[in-house]
Amino acid sequence: MIDKELLDILACPETKEDVYLANDELISKVNQLIETQKLKNRNGDKITEKIDGGLLRADKKFMYPIREDIPIMLIEESVPMEGIIDISKEINAYIKKI
Repeated sequence: MIDKELLDILACPETKEDVYLANDELISKVNQLIETQKLKNRNGDKITEKIDGGLLRADKKFMYPIREDIPIMLIEESVPMEGIIDISKEINAYIKKI
């Protein structure tokens, strides 16, 4: 799990928005899409490796994957959230409090 102090200093490398730890339900949904090979990263590459967690950008448009407790904060590796979550909902519906 990501340390709270680290989470407090991390930001989206593109927009500098805050990022939030995605909840288990969202990670499970993303991993199901990865399993069925229906998910591509922002670069357009098919994602084949399941994630352990994710950091959801404040505007809820992208999530940065976490693998082996390491956040992958590369813009091209981010996962577009369109069609996965309802962006009109409050972010609290998709994040974990730590």
